[in-house]
Amino acid sequence: MTSQLPALNQWVEEIAELTQPDHIHWCDGSDAENAKLIEQMLADGSLLKLNESTHPGSYLHRSHPDDVARVEHLTFVCTTERDDAGPNNHWMAPDEARAKMRALFTGCMKGRTLYVVPYCMGPIDSPLSRCGVEITDSPYVVANMRIMTRMGQAALARIEREGQFVKGLHSTGDLNPERRFIMHFPESLEIQSFGSGYGGNALLGKKCHALRIASHQARSEGWLAEHMLILGIENPQGKKHYIAAAFPSACGKTNLAMLIPPEGYVRDGWKITTIGDDICWMRPGADGRLYAINPEAGFFGVAPGTSAKSNPNALASIQRNTIFTNVAVTDDNQPWWEGLDKRVPVTDWKGNPFNAEAGTPAAHPNSRFTVSAKQCPSYAPEAEAPAGVPISAIVFGGRRASLVPLVFEARDWTHGVLIGAAMGSETTAAATGAVGVMRRDPMAMKPFCGYNFADYFAHWLSFDKAGAKLPKIFHVNWFRKGDDGDFLWPGFGDNMRVLEWMLKRVAGSVGSQETPIGHLPNPADINLDGLALNDEAMQKLFDYDRQGWAAEFASIGEYLEEYGPRMPEALKAEQQRICGQLN
Repeated sequence: MTSQLPALNQWVEEIAELTQPDHIHWCDGSDAENAKLIEQMLADGSLLKLNESTHPGSYLHRSHPDDVARVEHLTFVCTTERDDAGPNNHWMAPDEARAKMRALFTGCMKGRTLYVVPYCMGPIDSPLSRCGVEITDSPYVVANMRIMTRMGQAALARIEREGQFVKGLHSTGDLNPERRFIMHFPESLEIQSFGSGYGGNALLGKKCHALRIASHQARSEGWLAEHMLILGIENPQGKKHYIAAAFPSACGKTNLAMLIPPEGYVRDGWKITTIGDDICWMRPGADGRLYAINPEAGFFGVAPGTSAKSNPNALASIQRNTIFTNVAVTDDNQPWWEGLDKRVPVTDWKGNPFNAEAGTPAAHPNSRFTVSAKQCPSYAPEAEAPAGVPISAIVFGGRRASLVPLVFEARDWTHGVLIGAAMGSETTAAATGAVGVMRRDPMAMKPFCGYNFADYFAHWLSFDKAGAKLPKIFHVNWFRKGDDGDFLWPGFGDNMRVLEWMLKRVAGSVGSQETPIGHLPNPADINLDGLALNDEAMQKLFDYDRQGWAAEFASIGEYLEEYGPRMPEALKAEQQRICGQLN
């Protein structure tokens, strides 16, 4: 099989000549093809079948112990001009990067099959979707791409119609960390990844295409590619709103995307649906509103911490037809990870007998599950809507033990972009040995923006023009702590109370407290029924510390200066204006 698109055939031929595979297989995405790949991986031991009665159609993959996470220090953005990649990216000159990768790819697929994987990011018929082709020598990658994207014949047909696609070349190589690179060439819409079989490094549709390359595409084409969940909220009257939200890792993104409201809300008829848990592509519609799609078709979720208490919808999603990576296994061959339940596994993520007294985790802390989004109980059918869904609110948030209140609203779009640009999270002692070290992670895009952050902020600002009906922008902090070190807000399902207040602000049905940092809620306007919040909680969650915020905005000013003359004057002026009000 080949394509009807000469440019695609020629590229596949060139890569085959370079990599020297024994076979070439064009993937059609069919059930029969998938079954054959699974059978092949079971035979060579790269997949292990899990308990068929408890987890039908599910498998375990163990990756190389040195290949278990994204490798940001080996991830490069290769633009002609170094400043176009910006200080937020590792940069390499395109010619140097191509030469380095060509040497690695030469003959690397001898004895292997080259798989041609045509895929579509987003609903197959959506004008917001974009296509790519990944060439890989990993059947594990093919099986995962089938779950995470719309992969196969229909995607190939769209590529042939449009005549353009993102070119992704991947080989696991010899899995040597010294010979591992992930290169992005945004100017020519290309990705080259060598030496890793791990998700974000190898499933090129995910962070590589859907964020690093797509953010560059989005800038030139007038849309936004963002590291955001999308959830739907239906009120008791049947009115639906959609919210996009960006959080750095370990800030409850998937939990919010699959939120189950408190009992009283469910009883009253509120419903939450999940459009996506990780990536959001937004484009202005004819009516001036922003419309969003989730470009992914599946969830590539972190397993540890996922439980019936923390995220029952995620747990229900992964009871069948799931690929687990680097989890532990129980005595009856079920997948297991820390935080799941009280059972003790027999085998750790490396396949060794588990020793509970050794003090090392049974599942790798970054162990994963890959599953179709359609298996999620809260999955929204409108995730397949070609036009996307209209966004009523954009939410930014981080993990801040102090200073930042529960929720506040930006005064306008420029202020909202500044809130997103300045957002960050405090590290924990477990992670760094120092508590409360603030790391800024603009729009949760620090590892994923494919170009200079200063230009990225300017692109965000450009959406505020005549006729635009832009979403309101909010900032949340579920992680404020009291003097005793305990969280002041219960979080999880109770975050619904904050979402309800946001929708009231969107509708204009409640007022707010005007402060220099933005609109804070009047506590009486948030449903706190059944919550026992003491005076300290009420004060810290719903008020602001002028002196503390003056220091924060001085720090934000220093951060913006790091990007030099490309930083938009409008953002610097906004920071100065707020500084003036705080001092």
